[in-house]
Amino acid sequence: MTGTPPDTTGQGTARPGGMALPSAQPEPENRGRLIALLGRFAPWLAAIGRLTRHQVRFTLLLIGAGWGTLRESLRPNSWRRPVKYEFRATLRQVVSGGFLSIVITATLAGLMVVSQAAYWLGYAGMAQMTGSILVSVLVREISPILVGIILMGRSGMLSLTEIGMMVLGGEVRGLQARGIDPFLALVMPRTFAFTLGGFTLGMIFAVVSLLMGFVVAHASGAITSSVWTFFFNVLAAMTTWDYLIIPLKFVLVGFFVGLGACISGLTVSSTDTMATIMPRGFARGIMLVLVVNILFMLDF
Repeated sequence: MTGTPPDTTGQGTARPGGMALPSAQPEPENRGRLIALLGRFAPWLAAIGRLTRHQVRFTLLLIGAGWGTLRESLRPNSWRRPVKYEFRATLRQVVSGGFLSIVITATLAGLMVVSQAAYWLGYAGMAQMTGSILVSVLVREISPILVGIILMGRSGMLSLTEIGMMVLGGEVRGLQARGIDPFLALVMPRTFAFTLGGFTLGMIFAVVSLLMGFVVAHASGAITSSVWTFFFNVLAAMTTWDYLIIPLKFVLVGFFVGLGACISGLTVSSTDTMATIMPRGFARGIMLVLVVNILFMLDF
């Protein structure tokens, strides 16, 4: 029994009958061209990858830290005495520090929105729509944005600066060396303090803006009813979803403003300074406030 004779011509393996199999050896010339083409586009692909990773990094950190904050807050041993102290101190600073700014901003918003809406709707013969317009425009849309901006500018930047300086000064490493988790000691209590503070300041903003707007509109004759009738009409114009969405907006705005400020402070690098930390943190906070409101606008 004889085997298949080997091919000595370099054209492939010979078959019985005179046919030859094609050679499976790769062509070095085509491989070199492919490597040269990939090498030409590699710097561009690397630049796109670095930019994408840099932009997505904060979003992924925010999602992970948000889930970690909610999960750790359900554990009783997470709320130890230093954590409770940090929560109370931050909540006191958020509410007391932002109270005056909220009252002044709510007064100006009430003067501009409530009085003008009551005047022009009464002039057009649609005074019965005053309550629904104020709920849709002022309470649901404008109030969360203004409250979030005040929270970020008045208290968020302070937490961002404090935590950032602790990282740059080595205090966070000192906490880790003593067995203290900076996430539990700094991020979790401050985030929940901002959450509760956002809800509190949001309710104050809504009430003050409507009240001051009523005072001006009543003094100018645009509204002739009593203050109780005015607030009753506003509440009657609210739907069942409004009673859930409006407080939820204030809660989420406070939550993400506080969480974003703390995460931005913890992730500073050794090359950062105050001139780079504060603009980046403020821009992220404003972006989070707008994203929360846009998501609710799309869904509801």
